[in-house]
Amino acid sequence: MAEIIDFAEIQAARRKARARIPQRESLERAVQLMRENLAVAAAEMADAPRDQQAELLTRVERLAALIRYGMRMLGETPPIASPDASEG
Repeated sequence: MAEIIDFAEIQAARRKARARIPQRESLERAVQLMRENLAVAAAEMADAPRDQQAELLTRVERLAALIRYGMRMLGETPPIASPDASEG
């Protein structure tokens, strides 16, 4: 009976390990896509009329926050400093 339980645990561990690989790849792709969107939003903000800059700034802030969160989930240290870190 113990052998059956061990075998079931091994199979469950293998399934879990296989499931994590696509999740990580998917998260890496999502973070890369958000970085690309951040670059586009920043470029648009430079040329945007003043009345549209607030909306673009909100988009930039949200994307930066999502990128930081995604990087933390990937186990990386985000290079973007948070506003709290600059206060001292």
